[in-house]
Amino acid sequence: MVMDLHGRSFLTLKDYTKEEIYYLLDLAKKLKAKKKAGKIGHSLEGKNIALLFEKTSTRTRCAFEVGVLDEGGHATFLTQSQMGKKESIEDTAKVLGRMFDGIEFRGFKQENVEALAKYSGVPVWNGLTDVDHPTQTLADFLTIQEHLDKPLNEIKFVFTGDIRNNVCYGLMYGACKVGMHFVCLGPKSLEMDPEVVAYCQEECKKSGGSLTITDDTDAVDGADVIYTDIWVSMGEDESLYKPRVELLSPFKVTKELMSKTHNDNTLFMHCLPSYHDFETETARVKHEQGLDVREVDDEVFRSKNSVVFDEAENRLHTIKAVMVATLGKKD
Repeated sequence: MVMDLHGRSFLTLKDYTKEEIYYLLDLAKKLKAKKKAGKIGHSLEGKNIALLFEKTSTRTRCAFEVGVLDEGGHATFLTQSQMGKKESIEDTAKVLGRMFDGIEFRGFKQENVEALAKYSGVPVWNGLTDVDHPTQTLADFLTIQEHLDKPLNEIKFVFTGDIRNNVCYGLMYGACKVGMHFVCLGPKSLEMDPEVVAYCQEECKKSGGSLTITDDTDAVDGADVIYTDIWVSMGEDESLYKPRVELLSPFKVTKELMSKTHNDNTLFMHCLPSYHDFETETARVKHEQGLDVREVDDEVFRSKNSVVFDEAENRLHTIKAVMVATLGKKD
């Protein structure tokens, strides 16, 4: 399958068709195989990429930097630009668009990444915002394809915990596009964005997928994937830990929850970082204060069903696919 995505930005999977999503996944597989074979790429040769970060990062930054270098380009990492401070988003976009061939943005507001795309004149890629995380979704779908002998439109995918967060929304967009059976498992009091829900329900009608929102843990029965994320995200107030722990602990991924799938091959997935033990400062300090902030038990995180580090690696290959498809030249 050949598609021309050249010049396109990658801001949300809402902008991409099912066929385009599959194309990016297929391209990621080819680029992954090429890297494993030790072959050097040239599709980004002569290209300069700006990496704009308002939020801290491990996987996203590394994936973009290594991906650019693997394909012969050059990446400039920016953390202290004047964007939004002494200079408007529009002006920053116009400046960067004259110096760079592509821009990655990881930050808070979705409207900021959209403004960069509108005014820069070059492809812009969303490395995470408060409401979406499309490159993570691609990595997760590639990981599912690698581990489960089922097409994506037959996958039952359960996201448990804070069902209002950016990772859940990003996964919903992609899942409903490709026809998955997506379950949001969390407290009734966490009301999801009605516009997001309505959009995904309409996409499910087109794709044959389904969307279920429930607080009943029995809904994991038959799940192919159990997915969760930390309960307090980057940029959120420390005071949220206590109420979030009280609210979300019933939806923690435990051995007992995994057993309720009645499927020995259910994958455990997580975008990382994860609180699964007490080896991090935050988890340790909170535990000393009487709070267990772990969204997943360590025995599940380290189990044979856990594919979290495959997901992490696949951030590289799928991000590289997005850059090559939208900016690269053919080898």
